Amino acid sequence: MKIARRLDALHEIYAVYDNFIKGLTMACKRGCATCCTQNVTMTTLEGYSIFQHLIASGKTGLLKAVHHTVKSKRYQPALTTNELAALCLNGEDPPEEKNDYSSIACPFLCNNECLIYEERPLGCRCFFSAEKCETAACAVVEPFFVTVNTVFLQFVEHIDAGGLFGNMSDVLLFLEPEITQTCHETYSIVGNRVGLSHNRPIPALLAPPEHQMRLEPVLRELSNIPL
Repeated sequence: MKIARRLDALHEIYAVYDNFIKGLTMACKRGCATCCTQNVTMTTLEGYSIFQHLIASGKTGLLKAVHHTVKSKRYQPALTTNELAALCLNGEDPPEEKNDYSSIACPFLCNNECLIYEERPLGCRCFFSAEKCETAACAVVEPFFVTVNTVFLQFVEHIDAGGLFGNMSDVLLFLEPEITQTCHETYSIVGNRVGLSHNRPIPALLAPPEHQMRLEPVLRELSNIPL
């Protein structure tokens, strides 16, 4: 599939999500950056979107900070969201995640503001809290919204099946040599990188029975997006 079509679908998913959270009460405000660390995860398709933004806005110099983050410990997920769904479907337990990572600030954060806000990945968009993280010491999110976030992550991974998933810095540095040399009309990921996992289609939605009826309006909107 051409990269332009995949990117269109990605941005449509973003739009549906952004519209969904508009009416929610949350403590997150401009300048609040407690959760903006180097531990963000995303797909390679989202990496392409960020690269497009950096190139169009003349901000490719920001990649220097990304190179710096890989010198420190960071969260590198053991599996993708849809891999987790497949394990749950088969009644298998997921592997234990390593937690020996630091909370260094995101390389795209400056003066508590995001330098790529318009193109931030879904992992950033869906991280919000009903209370200030400094007060609660963690994000406070209603279980239903955790389900919604998970489902959206599944759809983003679904449209990037064949791509890779992992820490934002690892994804961007994997893509950097190819994207900065040429612009491709078609989309293909060749090779792999330590710390990245292969994306896969949705095997089943990670939505418990008690959330399914409430989730239906969102699913109808997502189903209208050509995937």
